[in-house]
This record gives sequence, structure tokens and C-alpha cells, in this order.
Amino acid sequence: MSLPTINPTQTKAWKLLEKHFQQVKNIKMQHLFAKDPSRADRMKISWNDFYVDFSKNRITDETLSLLLNLAEEVKLKEAIKLQFSGAKINQTEDRAVLHTALRDFSNMRPEVERTLQKMKHFSEAIIQGDWKGYSGKPITDIVNIGIGGSDLGPKMVTEALKYYKNHLQIHFVSNVDGDHVMETLKKLNRDTTLFIIVSKSFTTQETIINANSIKDWFLNGASAQDIDKHFIAVSRNPNAVKDFGISDENTFPMWDWVGGRFSLWSAAGLSICCSIGYDHFEELLKGAHKMDTHFKEVKFSENIPVILAVLSVWYNNFYRAESEAVVPYSQYLDKFVPYLQQLVMESNGKNIDRNGNEIKYQTGTIVWGSTGVNAQHAFFQLLHQGTKIVPIDFIGFSESLYDAKKHHSFLMANLFAQKEALLYGTFDKEIENIFNSYNGNNPSNTILIKKLTPNSLGSLIAMYEHKVFVQGILWNIFSYDQWGVELGKRIAKENLSSIEKKN
Repeated sequence: MSLPTINPTQTKAWKLLEKHFQQVKNIKMQHLFAKDPSRADRMKISWNDFYVDFSKNRITDETLSLLLNLAEEVKLKEAIKLQFSGAKINQTEDRAVLHTALRDFSNMRPEVERTLQKMKHFSEAIIQGDWKGYSGKPITDIVNIGIGGSDLGPKMVTEALKYYKNHLQIHFVSNVDGDHVMETLKKLNRDTTLFIIVSKSFTTQETIINANSIKDWFLNGASAQDIDKHFIAVSRNPNAVKDFGISDENTFPMWDWVGGRFSLWSAAGLSICCSIGYDHFEELLKGAHKMDTHFKEVKFSENIPVILAVLSVWYNNFYRAESEAVVPYSQYLDKFVPYLQQLVMESNGKNIDRNGNEIKYQTGTIVWGSTGVNAQHAFFQLLHQGTKIVPIDFIGFSESLYDAKKHHSFLMANLFAQKEALLYGTFDKEIENIFNSYNGNNPSNTILIKKLTPNSLGSLIAMYEHKVFVQGILWNIFSYDQWGVELGKRIAKENLSSIEKKN
């Protein structure tokens, strides 16, 4: 079965939203809160350890009702069922989209279960020191070689869960810049380093160039027979892996039905598994599955990914706000925004709809941001006094991992202060200096989570995955292909041939 192919601008809900927007476009949230003291209590969702406050948005109850009607009218419920059923909803590539199957322990596919067991045994052997390098010493360092989803996801999670890591040092090589590769290698010992090459096709140019250079470096001090003790592959191309010199035993599978930017849940997350241990990796998966169940089963008005997605469409398509900021108040989530940039912009940066027609309305959003409080000393000036509408997701944790209560109190005081300042500005206050005035009325969501754990991080990542899916359904686009990255690759290949001939 195929996804619905409904042009959103032709729906009744969209036309009503256009009329409604003309009535409320200049609305002041300060007035909404003054008139409705219960607004914050009504416009929130409490779920597990998550508390999502979406009251600080330029919406009324009617706005939200119309946006949810739009979701119904474009047949979002049907689309959700199709995705979870394994239908080939990535139609342009003739693939199913089943990254959710990687974390469903109640109904796990046999091949996924076998791979998880292999990851468990492998990671335990590495962590416990049972896996020895060619000199007989245990592994101390692991280098993940990949790009895109084979790099951004594992790198982000490994950084985010650093509190839970063991003694192994994890490194990431992604950029084909040789200086980047050599800077990484100069810190490593050949006999105690393991390299994990992650590439579904095992032909990705950047990854294979880096892998070959690293193999040459390795063989400069070791023999070809030693490769099996130091090189692991994650791929669905066993022949190319074998040609590289990696055995079947050291190869972990990837599947056609898992897109690269959703692959951290698979064996592409082997570096995560080695860094934090299998039990924590499994908790990451289970946390994601909890959000999958919430998204699949809860009605739209109480559904976190659906609410976040329709609000994003409201700003993108009606207010013409082209970007949205994500500001996590945790330094552990330093790499979360770059990860989201690929997840969001590679998925929904499309100009052809599911009917094959050129789109006349805005799709996709530009995602940017940084960690608070750092961001407050960088781009928050634009948010407070600039001329652009930039909806913001604030992400915070009620409890810190270390018992640094004074620091955490100051951190959270800043989060709450920023969302309040963005809402109220200097509304109803006497201002002596016009340059020190703030209009306020800047929209934001607050996502407050009890504590940063593997389980809660899994839920947070899955929340944004499903938000992206909902946006794609509302915009009538295919979110899971990525044809736009191919042209540059082809031209680069042609340029490389020309450069090599000249040299």
C-alpha cells in the first residue's frame, strides 16, 4: 500500500487555517495568558518522565483544533499504520521504513535479535579485555569510520551518554579531509585500536577513502593477517567487505529497510554499544520504543510528536518562519543539534510532492541551535530583539547526573528565565531606554525530562524522528529518500578524475 497523496493546501482545514491566520497573525501571547490563567495547564502533555509545555505559542484553541483537523484530513493515522506495518512507504527507492522494528523487543524480527546478540557478545569481549589485538594486548581505543547517519548518530549518542561510558576511548572519522584522519591516528597505537567501518553499501566514497588510508597506516606496522583482530565492518555488501580483507565473522549486517540517518539503533551503533555497554544500549532502544508506542497509539491532541509537528507547520507555512532553534540545557547534548540537522533537513528538504508535482508551498525547516547557557551569549540577542520569528525548543533535565545542585539550579534558572523573557519581553513595563526594550511574543516549547539516561535519550531522539515523519505527511512529500545529495557526489567524482589526471 502507498502513502496518502493529499495536497495539504487543497484541504478544508488548510483553507480554514488561512482565514484563521489572518485573524490571529498579530495576536499577543501576553494577552492570551492574561485572559486565560489555565492556558499553561491545558497546553501541556505529561508522559513518562517527559513534560512538554506548548502553551507559549502563537495559537488559540481554535488554531490547534484546525491544525489537528489538517492532520486528520491528510490521513495521518493511515500513514502511521502504513509505516509501522512495513509497507514500502519510501516509494521512490522502493523500500520499507522500519527503524522502529530495531527497538521493538515485544515483536522482534529474528535477524534483528541475532544481530543484537552478536553485538552483545562482541562488545562484552572488547570491554572485558577478552578481545586481544595482534600484540596480545586488549583494545583501548575504537575508531568509528563512517559519514552521515553512520557518524552523526553514534557520535551524538556516545557524547550524550558519556556519563555512562566505560574505559574505552571512542573516536570518529568522517570527513575525507586527510588532516582530520591523520590527527586522529597520531593519538593511537596500532596494536590496541579497533576500527569499525560503517557503510551500508561499502562504496560510500568518503568512508572507503578514509578506510583505505587507515588500513595503509595500520599495515605500515602490522601484517595483513592482523586485520581480522582490528577491523570490523557494518554493511549489507559482504563481497566488498571481504575484498577489503574483513572476515564474515567480523561483519555485522545492515538492512535495506533502515535509512542511514535512522541507523544508530542498528549495528551502526556498535561504537555506542562498546562505549556504554550492551545493557545501556538496550535501554536506549527501549526508550525509543516507548515513544514509538506513544506516537502510534495516543490520540493526536495528546501526542507529543504530532503536536510539535503541527506547530512547526503553523510557523513554517503561515508565519513564513523558515527556521527553528533547538536549545538543550545540557552540555552532554552538544552534538544533538548537528544530528537533528541531518534528520530534519535531509528528510524534509523536498520540492516535489508524492504525486510527482512541483510544490508551491514551503516544506522543510532550517534547524539550528546550541547548548544553553552558551547560546545565550551567542545568538539569543537575535531571538530577543531581532526581526525574525524563530520558534524554539528548550530541552532541560530536572535532575543533574552529578550532584552539582548549585550549578544545576543556575542552569535551570536560566532556561526558565529565557522562555519567560522571550514570552513577555518588557511587556507592560516602563522603559526609559528604547534600546533596552523587548517585544516578547516569541514562541517556544519546553521539553522537560526528569534525567538524562539511555532510556530518556532514546525517547527524545524517537520523538524528533516521529515529528519529522508527521511533517512529511502534512507536506505530502517523501521524507525517507535523499536524492538531493547524489548530484554533488557525481560531480565530485568527475572532478576527482580530472584532478588526478593533471597530477
